[in-house]
Parts: sequence; structure tokens; C-alpha cells
Amino acid sequence: MSIIVDAKGLSCPQPVLMTLNKIKEIKKGEIIVKVDTDTSKENVSRAAQSQGWEIADVQENEGGYQLTLKK
Repeated sequence: MSIIVDAKGLSCPQPVLMTLNKIKEIKKGEIIVKVDTDTSKENVSRAAQSQGWEIADVQENEGGYQLTLKK
């Protein structure tokens, strides 16, 4: 089961902090992060990778991006 972090409408560092909090909470599994800017997408990706998570998929959709993180 995927955990969803909806950070749309929030500016950095909020999406990164929300993602890192969820990473610490679940330790491993799958997290879907929704953001609406390129900057948030890049920052969340870097933060997740620094914690040992893989960016399994990035989809561009209306109004933003959906990142799938796995560990």
C-alpha cells in the first residue's frame, strides 16, 4: 500500500519536510509525493535519495508532478 504526501500548493521547504517526516515514520515501502513546482520536485528527489530511497517514477500531470519513492 502506498502512502500519499500531498504537498501541492506548498513552497519549499514544506514538501521536503513533509516527505522526510513520512520517510522517518515508515522506514521502507512506497511513498507517493505530489508537488506542483520543478523546484519542489528536485528538492524532494534529492532529500529522498539522501535517505537511501529510490525515485522509482516521476509523472508530470495537470498542475504538477507525482513522484513515487521506494525503499
